[in-house]
Amino acid sequence: MAKTSLLRPLAVAAAGAVLVATGALPAAAAGQDAADPTAPDLAGVQAALQATTAAGAPGAFAVIRDHGAVDRTRSVNVGLADLDGTPMNSSWKFRVGSNSKMFTAVLVMQLAEEGRIDLDRPLREYLPEGTLPETWTMTGRQVMEHRAGVYDHTNDLLEQAGEETTSAFEARIRTNVYDPRALVAMSVKHGVQYTPGTRYSYSNTDFVLMALAVEHLTGQPFAEVLNERIIQPLGLRKTSFVVPEQGMSGAHVTGYLTNDDRAKPLLDSTAQTGSWVWAAGAVISTAEDLDRFLGALMAGGNGGLVSDASLQQMTAALPTPTAKISYGLGLRRISLSCGDVYGHGGIVQGFNTQSFTTQDGRRSVVVFANASNNGSVTQGLMNTLEPAFCGKKPAAAPRTGFAPASVPVDSLPVVEDTRI
Repeated sequence: MAKTSLLRPLAVAAAGAVLVATGALPAAAAGQDAADPTAPDLAGVQAALQATTAAGAPGAFAVIRDHGAVDRTRSVNVGLADLDGTPMNSSWKFRVGSNSKMFTAVLVMQLAEEGRIDLDRPLREYLPEGTLPETWTMTGRQVMEHRAGVYDHTNDLLEQAGEETTSAFEARIRTNVYDPRALVAMSVKHGVQYTPGTRYSYSNTDFVLMALAVEHLTGQPFAEVLNERIIQPLGLRKTSFVVPEQGMSGAHVTGYLTNDDRAKPLLDSTAQTGSWVWAAGAVISTAEDLDRFLGALMAGGNGGLVSDASLQQMTAALPTPTAKISYGLGLRRISLSCGDVYGHGGIVQGFNTQSFTTQDGRRSVVVFANASNNGSVTQGLMNTLEPAFCGKKPAAAPRTGFAPASVPVDSLPVVEDTRI
């Protein structure tokens, strides 16, 4: 079985061109490459990133990787990696937030291929006894699709009335260590929110449950399974899951939590256990590793992660209430003007990421900002995806007569995982 996606060189700069912009872009890189009609609009990407930093993030970056006969990487960095004045560095580690759900979903699909879990049977059958009530009949598939009616336990940790987000972080998030079953218990006490399968509602508890099933079925801690089945086989040298350790080893971007009172300074939130979201949001990685993971995933049976049949299930995304956004099994689909892209977003205190790829894996885009609790920052990142994937838009035709102005709106909506 060919595994071409696993053989990509780690140093892609040697194979192609790397364009790094910290201020004005070089003239040749400012727009679309004349020799490549599919080239990203780097000027548009930079403008979106600058809007992201103007909205309150110290820094931001976009890494656009093309894979084919010759790999090519384009990077755009703006602003700072920390408030000490270090320039943003797109090769450094960061917390990927809900991008972690893609990793958890792959592990579940692998176990399904091995016949160890049936995604169309009640999930409680594959969990430690007593994790879910006997009357809860939602299936693993419904849980992975966020269509199970499972209350999101993070509501109880973040949104108590009258409490500052930064206060909640210091009181219940930064140093607290939660048993994953305790997180599920927070959810269960609220009861089933709606009849499973009848609607979509994003819930971090869904992927805590799926990871508990992974542990129960393998008899191993989640971190070990992740390492043995994904990190080591793909050679993701800068990816880790270290819950409940608070620190990040090696070169990494500093994350900042925005105060609800914008007059107050940003809070360095880099050190945190990640325990409160566990397998739903605590993976640490880099843009390069996320590209390698997405490439292997979208290669299906040739990628070494999941079969073609499993990938087809994961990408069979269903509509959500958010325009242009659909959700499959741990994968989000975004409909752009040039086609659909697959991946996930992730926001965990101080770290804000969007990681997507074309279905054929030929282009991946990872965009990042080191601030959270700020919807304008997230919107800025979402606005990089259209120019990064689809390139520069043709000039609009001039209006004639008294025709009303028609301005195309390519802005993508901010989706619900901004809540963490």
